[in-house]
Amino acid sequence: MTSDSDRITFKDNEAAQQYEVYVDGKLAGHAEYRPLSDARLLPHTEVDEQYGGQGIGSRLVKFVLDDLRERGLNAVPTCPFVADYIRKHPKYLELVQPEQRRTLGL
Repeated sequence: MTSDSDRITFKDNEAAQQYEVYVDGKLAGHAEYRPLSDARLLPHTEVDEQYGGQGIGSRLVKFVLDDLRERGLNAVPTCPFVADYIRKHPKYLELVQPEQRRTLGL
């Protein structure tokens, strides 16, 4: 588990195939993934409505993409929220294969 503050922690729950974000120890959201040979398909991200508008989803996606980079894996962001995050933060574009960038509109 990784923490970026005393209140917010992140975890790769491999058994559930999802990254999770916790606020004060309570599950606040998750980003699902499907493992591929050299990448992770990212089909869905969800944050509990009580945490909406607080940047929790963006912090979760940043954690996911940083983790993929550290592991040497690519991202296949079919989740619109993840794709939009990459558009806004082009330093993560290198994690998406060029042919997939066109397909995903990145």
